[in-house]
Amino acid sequence: MALLPPCLLHLRLQHHENRRLLQIHLQALVVRKKKRKEYYMDPPPLGPKGDYYNGPTKWNSPSPKDHVMKLPPPPGGGSGWAVPPTPPPGPTNTSSEFSSSHHTPLPPQSPNMGLGVNQSSFSYDELAAATGGFSEANLLGQGGFGYVHKGVLSNGKEVAVKSLKVGSGQGEREFQAEVEIISRVHHRHLVSLVGYCIAGGQRMLVYEFVPNNTLEHHLHGQGLPTMDWATRMRIALGSAKGLAYLHEDCHPRIIHRDIKTANILIDNNFEAMVADFGLAKLSSDNFTHVSTRVMGTFGYLAPEYASSGKLTEKSDVFSFGVMLLEIITARRPVDPNSRYMEDSLVDWARPRMEQALEDGIYDELVDPRLENNFVPQEMARMVACASASIRHSARRRPKMSQIVRTLEGNSSLDDLNNATAKPSNQNSAYNSSNEIFNPGLATKGYDTAAYNADMVKFKQMVMSKQEYANSSDFGVTSEYGLNPSSSSDNSREFGLSGNQRHKL
Repeated sequence: MALLPPCLLHLRLQHHENRRLLQIHLQALVVRKKKRKEYYMDPPPLGPKGDYYNGPTKWNSPSPKDHVMKLPPPPGGGSGWAVPPTPPPGPTNTSSEFSSSHHTPLPPQSPNMGLGVNQSSFSYDELAAATGGFSEANLLGQGGFGYVHKGVLSNGKEVAVKSLKVGSGQGEREFQAEVEIISRVHHRHLVSLVGYCIAGGQRMLVYEFVPNNTLEHHLHGQGLPTMDWATRMRIALGSAKGLAYLHEDCHPRIIHRDIKTANILIDNNFEAMVADFGLAKLSSDNFTHVSTRVMGTFGYLAPEYASSGKLTEKSDVFSFGVMLLEIITARRPVDPNSRYMEDSLVDWARPRMEQALEDGIYDELVDPRLENNFVPQEMARMVACASASIRHSARRRPKMSQIVRTLEGNSSLDDLNNATAKPSNQNSAYNSSNEIFNPGLATKGYDTAAYNADMVKFKQMVMSKQEYANSSDFGVTSEYGLNPSSSSDNSREFGLSGNQRHKL
């Protein structure tokens, strides 16, 4: 028998290895399905009591070892990072200097590209020095967009350096244009962009460092005292203000596309700061990358995405409503034990919210660890905002500015409902296109059955395209760590120093 050429032998061995991994994956799936439990039938576990915000700071305490998830290394190339960022070939260049025989020379930096008083372009060497050579000790997390390292600039300012994946498919001019838009956004409840770097084929974004972890960590972290109601209310309102600014005060408007508790950073005063806005356009648009990210945040996804494939400001509102439910209940958006995410916090909460708003009793809905220590009027406002935000029909969801006014108590619950009775001119184009994709929306309304049908269709679509190496059994990466956002208690990028990382 003739020997196979080395290249064919390699392909044959790779084929057998892929089949072996597929068999292991399917066996693990069968075992997990047998072990599933009814996640939403049980209340969240009771945490330790104590004054959460006046006592010792415990938010950076390591997680228990039984929560550590070992993941295989992500694939290389454009679909993932195999190693941390490496120096670009040839001399180090800033974004305004970069030019080579393989790339179109950049135009002179725009006068409007100043990125503010404290913002600038950085060279690769500057960021390498700030992060200790992008050392593992300074690695904060790895997500769908790439690595994030903590750094200290020469002036002593702490920053988070987000290294976008190589091969994002976007040219230098387009990257600079998007960075310019993000750099103009300044709000106390939004994470600020400090600067950027284009060196060789690598692009990096430099953000302010937010030291106190994420909302996801404070709600679900193991061994932490219970977050009190006043702080939950403050974080919900701050997040709403930041998102409303993106939707209604930015020109052009910015749709976040990935609102979740892991993208709400918390500062030392327990004020909320929305992170990762504007990054969707700076990342790859290939389907595998998108589906991987979607699977990681499936519980926050608006139903219209299944039929139209588009995310709008009303999709952000839906995701924000799910986040409000998470704040109220301390339950995760999906059952982390479910491979196909059959169980949903939204479905569980809908009838309970309706009943609570009718009789004013919130026992079945509220995180039992609060022990009824909340302001009933504030709870009613937050529940009403959550209920309105997760309506099946996008046209009937409120605008974020209306949610802000309701949470503040400056607008009645009747006003919240009346404001969503008719579609606004701003969203009329979206409403029309949504009804084209879903003709039933224009006639009989978008009910629970239609919603569930769309979700089933969408899950089938994603799973049919999902690569097994990136499946949720191996842990779809979230934006703030190496762990699935649906089962991680510490997904974060900006919130930990190098010696305080969990499960990385």
